[in-house]
Amino acid sequence: MLLKYNIICVSGVMVLTQKPPVLSVRKGDTATMDCNLGTVDNTVFWYKQIPGGVPQHVLRFYHSYSSPRYGSGFSSPKFTSTHQSTSDYRLIIKNDRLCSLLL
Repeated sequence: MLLKYNIICVSGVMVLTQKPPVLSVRKGDTATMDCNLGTVDNTVFWYKQIPGGVPQHVLRFYHSYSSPRYGSGFSSPKFTSTHQSTSDYRLIIKNDRLCSLLL
């Protein structure tokens, strides 16, 4: 069965770039999505949305955090985040079932 849901990154910035736009992942694979905030020193917020449902807060991450802060029902090690700079963030999802991530 193929499950579909959206993962989006948001921040209080004017320009935001998220890659890739669509990502299909098989059971046992790890999915990674990058978000460039277009500016420095901001927090990234990641949300999951199932079509027809409301967005769910997965996590927020700031470059000076030692680890992400999770939304209700989400946790490590399935979801985590890293940063490459103060404006480049990565969401990492350890997948336990077949799904398609639409960004």
